[in-house]
Amino acid sequence: MLRLRAYDRQAEAEFVVPGGHGRAFTVGVGQFLTITDVHGQQVGDFFAWNRHDPREYLSPHNTRLAANALVPPVGARFVTNRRRPMFVLARDAVGRHDLLMAACDPARYASFGVAGHRSCAQNAEEALRELGVVVPRLYDPVNLFMNVPVGDDGTLAIEPPLSRPGDAVTFRATMDALCVLSACPMDLNACNGGRITDLLVRVHDEPDWA
Repeated sequence: MLRLRAYDRQAEAEFVVPGGHGRAFTVGVGQFLTITDVHGQQVGDFFAWNRHDPREYLSPHNTRLAANALVPPVGARFVTNRRRPMFVLARDAVGRHDLLMAACDPARYASFGVAGHRSCAQNAEEALRELGVVVPRLYDPVNLFMNVPVGDDGTLAIEPPLSRPGDAVTFRATMDALCVLSACPMDLNACNGGRITDLLVRVHDEPDWA
């Protein structure tokens, strides 16, 4: 049985997601979500669900289709598996994110010969469990600040992020959303520029938004 705890509209909030860990939070329709790369070159795996129906979730695949782009531009809609807009990209200081890669998980680290390593999948599961939330399954994230160039032959590369200290991305929520952000713990390739650092989350209102 699926269940999702009912939440009141979240007030404005600001908090740090420590490097290598995750945090769950809510964003109300019409509110803004700003995620800041505090020290630069830190990927954030971003998951989200319809707060009232966890069978509807943020879908990188349908977002690519809606935007007709691998990296949606400012103004693009980030949509759900039901092709409904969940967020609109309001501001973006970087312009390079990834909607192709799956979240790192224990199997990914096992392929590197490493056991017991933290992962974005584990971070998301732990964050949801702390809220007592049950979702159908963990779907692929939007990988904020991740730099995955696509070669002419279709191959994918993982390069250091282009984000600098203080660079941020801001979304406007178009539905009530339950979100998880993982400050990716991957330190075995160039994903995070060789070190794991914090991300800053701010949920806020912008009354004068046009």
